Amino acid sequence: MGNADLRDLAHIEEVPFDELGGGVVAVDAHNWLYRYLTTTVRWTSDHKYTTEDGDEVANLVGIVQGLPKFFENDLVPVMVFDGGPSELKEAEIADRREAREKREEQLEKAREKGDTKEVARLDSATQRLTPVIQQTSRELLRLLDIPVVEAPAEGEAQCAHIAKRGDADWVGTEDYDALLFGAPQTLRQLTSKGDPELMSLSETLADLDVTLEQLIDIAILCGTDFNEGVHGYGPKTALKKVREHGDIWTVFEEEDVYVENADLVRTLFRDPNVTDEYEFETTLSPDVDAAREFVVEEWEVDPDEVSRGFERIESQLVQTGLDQWS
Repeated sequence: MGNADLRDLAHIEEVPFDELGGGVVAVDAHNWLYRYLTTTVRWTSDHKYTTEDGDEVANLVGIVQGLPKFFENDLVPVMVFDGGPSELKEAEIADRREAREKREEQLEKAREKGDTKEVARLDSATQRLTPVIQQTSRELLRLLDIPVVEAPAEGEAQCAHIAKRGDADWVGTEDYDALLFGAPQTLRQLTSKGDPELMSLSETLADLDVTLEQLIDIAILCGTDFNEGVHGYGPKTALKKVREHGDIWTVFEEEDVYVENADLVRTLFRDPNVTDEYEFETTLSPDVDAAREFVVEEWEVDPDEVSRGFERIESQLVQTGLDQWS
């Protein structure tokens, strides 16, 4: 969802990495990958990550540049990949596809004009996680011994489930719907410079004096990836109405408003499609040489684009015993 309205309600504070004390982060892999992918495409010449066959693998550059931040701060990432999207999300997916197609038309016009800055901006905005990107990302993570979990549906939901079971200390995502899926503690800004933001579910609920079920109702009234919100209902109004009436059904009755499929969206957040069928080790032994060969030799990425990232990974191996860290 990435419902920005929730930022106005969530308990979020910046936290230094050294206060986290290490641990495991269940990372929304699609969210994390997409941010590095778009940044790489925008600021890197495409010939540096395009093979002779025309396959674009900017994702490999992003992964090598992004992983060291975890290792240098004593965090073990568990990459959780999305499964099939919910039927409720079909409208959102269609809207995104339509918007991407419009940007692709604008991209072609910018190329015809020779507007390099606009080409870079639009090229990054039209990126998607292609089958090649999906395949190569998983293989590179495997070579670097990064745990991968395949979610049956929404990656954020599976991340939250892993954290609620105590198998991860935090969820890592930029999307605020981690709160609605019940993630106890979420780290944001893991793809940005500096320290992360810590989003706490328990403190959010305490600050607002609501239950998780009521927070879900508030989000539905504002609008999510799975439903249109009520016109005129921002976070403050939605919070006020749910506090006043107790739940979304009473809000509908007393305020004469309505959200289509509210019951289905509510169920999606309260009882998401997740799995217990996963296992992973948190002591990692990455094969950096094999990973470098995979990126540079097999997928023809310019070695200068990934040399610093691999050096940072190798430096962590040296500091933690030459062959592994945990």
